[in-house]
Amino acid sequence: MEKQTFAAVFFRLYDKKIASGEITFSRTGISKRDFTTLCTDSSFVFPEEEVRMICETMKLSDEEAAMLLESAGLI
Repeated sequence: MEKQTFAAVFFRLYDKKIASGEITFSRTGISKRDFTTLCTDSSFVFPEEEVRMICETMKLSDEEAAMLLESAGLI
């Protein structure tokens, strides 16, 4: 199975959390500039500290956080 990009994993989790009402964009702590970059550059990855912060602010489960961290090359 081909490894998914950080953007693909992030948007799958983000869309799920937004659709469920669990989070809003403003509560993620992601800058609009970084979000736009992620939308337009599929190779873009947030810095490690931001990825870890996103896991917390998006209230990712351990499994979801592991998927995001792995896609960012952090585990």
